[in-house]
Amino acid sequence: MLFGTETAEFAVLNFIQSVFGCEFMDVVMPHLTKVGNAGFIWIAVAIALMCTKKYRRGGVFMLVGLVLGLIFGNVILKNLIARPRPCWIMETEILIPTPTDFSFPSGHTLASFISVFVLWRLNRRFGIAALVVAILMAFSRLYLFVHFPTDILGGIVLAYLVSLLIKKYIK
Repeated sequence: MLFGTETAEFAVLNFIQSVFGCEFMDVVMPHLTKVGNAGFIWIAVAIALMCTKKYRRGGVFMLVGLVLGLIFGNVILKNLIARPRPCWIMETEILIPTPTDFSFPSGHTLASFISVFVLWRLNRRFGIAALVVAILMAFSRLYLFVHFPTDILGGIVLAYLVSLLIKKYIK
């Protein structure tokens, strides 16, 4: 089933390619998105936080948030909604291996923004740094033609909802 907004969303994806598409971005974006595969960067940050007494609790809650995001986003919603990826619909050569799971919500964005919301609550400087990385990661998913803009938006909204579940426990 296709969403009714896909014509506009393809226009956004094509606009991104027309404005930002270049050799430099073609090299950088696959590497940036790879760092977010399986939430690796955010798991590493959570583990690093757990190694410090001051931020241990925040690291634990970041991992809890990532697990909740995985369950709600990647296991439940992706399969329930079963939205095809843009690269499946509009056959185009992409710069990374073609993902085999469904598109909505963006798991990279979901994990990134769960981390942003947790880190922001722990320490604003951590949160700002994470926000920059999360925005770049979300943009890479659009640039690489593997997510629609609403997949990114859905990942951010779900991340916020997950962060609300754990918010009261983070001091």
